[in-house]
Amino acid sequence: MAAPRRTAAVGVEVVSDPTVMSGEPVVRGTRILAATILSYLRSGCSAEQIFRDYPSLPVDGIDAVARWAETTYGPEWKSADVPAPHH
Repeated sequence: MAAPRRTAAVGVEVVSDPTVMSGEPVVRGTRILAATILSYLRSGCSAEQIFRDYPSLPVDGIDAVARWAETTYGPEWKSADVPAPHH
């Protein structure tokens, strides 16, 4: 039997709120810009490095940014040719 899959009690997502970081997309509950995590992912950084630099990032924060990037930029979001968000 497979081990039960662990899920977050509250889904982590990327949100835009005009009262947080001037409305730039951030990981919900933080002031961590999605564009910052996206830059780490595009440069090939490991999750360990990202969490070392951003210890307040929720465990599911990297996945939330990847989902946001796919929705925002499409399946080629990791490409250097896709611009970082400017909102």
